[in-house]
This record gives sequence, C-alpha cells and structure tokens, in this order.
Amino acid sequence: MIQVELAKATSFLESGKIDAAYKKALSAFEKVKNKTGAGAEWLGWRRILAEPNDAELEQIDTLAGRFRDEVDVFIVCGIGGSYLGAEALIKALKPSFDIADGPEIIFAGNNLNGSYLRDLLTYLEQPKPDGESKKVAVNAISKSGTTLETALSFRVLRKWMHERFPEEASGRIICTTSAAGGALNALADKHGYARFVIPGNVGGRFSVLTPVGLLPAAVAGIDIRAMFYEAVAKYEELEEDPESVLKYAAVRYALGEAGKTIDLITSFETELTGLSRWLQQLLGESEGKEGRGIFPVVGSYSTDLHSIGQFVQQGRRSMMETFIAVKKGKESIYVSTTADNEDGLNYLEGKSFHNINRGALEATRQAHFEGGTPCITIELEEKNAHHLGEFIYFFELFTAVYCYMLDVNPFNQPGVENYKKGMYKLLGKE
Repeated sequence: MIQVELAKATSFLESGKIDAAYKKALSAFEKVKNKTGAGAEWLGWRRILAEPNDAELEQIDTLAGRFRDEVDVFIVCGIGGSYLGAEALIKALKPSFDIADGPEIIFAGNNLNGSYLRDLLTYLEQPKPDGESKKVAVNAISKSGTTLETALSFRVLRKWMHERFPEEASGRIICTTSAAGGALNALADKHGYARFVIPGNVGGRFSVLTPVGLLPAAVAGIDIRAMFYEAVAKYEELEEDPESVLKYAAVRYALGEAGKTIDLITSFETELTGLSRWLQQLLGESEGKEGRGIFPVVGSYSTDLHSIGQFVQQGRRSMMETFIAVKKGKESIYVSTTADNEDGLNYLEGKSFHNINRGALEATRQAHFEGGTPCITIELEEKNAHHLGEFIYFFELFTAVYCYMLDVNPFNQPGVENYKKGMYKLLGKE
C-alpha cells in the first residue's frame, strides 16, 4: 500500500487553489482513461496491465532462469528508459554486495565514455577466482537500435562476444526492440539472437513493466510475477478510486503555479536512489515542455544533507521536496552499549539502524517544512517486489495526469531530438 502524505505541502497553499487544481486533475484523469489527451496512442503501459500476457512472463522467466544458471555476468546495454527501470528494481531489491546469488548485473551503453567500456572489457577478460573464464550474456535494449550510446557499446560488446564465445555468442545475446524494423531486428535475424518485443505503443520511460525491465530483473532473481501482478492490482484499484493520484497531482500543480520550480526527490533509503533516478526521467522528460513543469532532481539522504542540506533549509525558496520512504525495515543491526561510552553513543542502545534512519527522516522533513520548503512524502509499506510494482504504476499514472494538467503531451520528447541532431551533424552523419 502506498501512502501519500500532503499536509506539509498543503499548508503553503490556499484551499481554493487546491480545489481548482483538483478539478483540473479529475479532468486530466478522464483524458487518460478515455484516451482523449495528446499522445493517447502511447497509452500501451495501461493496456499491458489491463490485458496481462502470461505467456510472455513465462518466456521471460524461463530464459532468465537459464541465464541465472549458466552465466557469471549479464550486461544490460541501454540508455534512459531502456535501463533506468531495471537498475532501479535491482538496486532496490537485491543486496548491496550480492556476489553469490546469480550473475552479476552490469549496465553499459548509457554513456559515450570509452574508458568505461575499455575497463568493462578488461574486467570481462579477467578470470574468476577459480581460474575459469567468465561466462557472459548481453541484453541490448533499443527500439530503433541506432541510439548512439547504446549502438556503439553494443557494437563493441557484440564483437567481443563473438570472438570470445564463437560457438555460443548467438545464444547469449538478446535483443529487446520494436516488433519489426530497426537495426537490432536486422542483427537478430542475421545472427539468430533471441528477441523480446517492446510494445509499439509504450515509450521508453514507461517501459519498465515490459521485457525492457522484466528480463534484467528476472535474471537478477526478482519475482517479476509478484511485481507485475501487484501493478495490475494497482491499475484496477486506481481505475475505480484515483483519489490518491488526483490529490497529489493537484497539490504538486498548485505548488508549481505558486512558483516552485524544483522538485528535490530524495530518500533516506540508499537502495532507492535508483528508483529516484527512474522517477527523475519519468517526470523530467514528460513534463519539461513549452516552458512548463517542475525540474526534478535527485538527492540521497542523509549523505546529501551534508552538501545541499544548508541550501534546502535556507536557500532560495524555489523548491519543493518529495521524500520516498519505507515503513518497515528488514535489516537487523542494533546499537549495543559499551562500558566506557567513548563515542558517546550509548543513548542509542537497543535502537535499530532503521529506526535511527527513520528518526533522521522525520527530523529533516520537519526542519525543511519549518524552513519554508513544502514537503510531500510517498511511503511504501516495505521494499519488496509487490510494493515496487504498485509504485511503478502509481507514478506512471500520476505523470500522465499531471502533464495533462499542464496542457503538454506526456509521451513525446521533442527537445531530446535537438541535441541529437547537432551531435550527429558534428560527427559527420548524413
């Protein structure tokens, strides 16, 4: 269950402003539901939950199980929505230092840094502690197959795979791409690579519940069925009662109209930094158009309290803050007492790190609120596949509703194409 706490934001707003924004949110939700808003042809992320594809989930699970048994390193080659969702799930749900349970998941193709790719190849060449060579698989993710960062890295990795595993490479490379056309489909046809389809009506940043996010998550050992069907349940729930989304969208919209131009998305749960980065892209690429929107940035607390905390507390009052919290902790470290109390920490005796972290969250939120920063808290019951599934759909729906309130198309990204055109021109592409 997701809880949305708005009290520390609504107190900065007049009730009439919130009521007016709520009416806009309700109208925006009807546009989503009735497919009457701009870009409605890109609402496939709702259809996949309304009509679950059990056969595809089974296919993903089967292939993922084989890779979990057979490979040491699984490389996810993609950028933006083609990797952020998978990274978010894996960072949130797998142990931070997980070296024994299944293959190591490495992300590539999300930058143009040649030294990173060189270092990756060097690492892949290094034998395991037992002297055996690493067994590697690569999942290339791109609708067009020509996105420069991903395509360049995949070209290098593909060449290495075929040289390193000449008899096995074709069985260890998977292309997740559009149903037809594009460079990855051509390569899959030529070399016999396995293939998964990104639905044509699902954009990259809304694709985490398709094979784009589900295959890497399954290889990492995440229960993708539990996650997917919790998202289905959330879809059905919000179709009947969208109140939590509408109230949240109304308050965020009203804050934007009141001059808040930055949304600092943060969490005291280190494992959720990836989820914040996924949310940053989902919001930023959807709402930042036509001079509208609130700029999403990511912070990681309590670490970043020691760098940007002063600004949040007393800097220019142009920001709001969104805390992503977790109610129940799973760790088991408790503070013990020492006879001499040399570090002065005996006052924490018996407390768990989760409770201490929770206290830091509550104190920070209250201080920032009193300092003039509107604070919204989104709380998951606990970190597991079920609650991540509902979180994903909740924010996908929220994003669509909020963008329609701004009168912008949630699903295009015309500004992204501008830098690509300039880059290709400078690099000599015809």
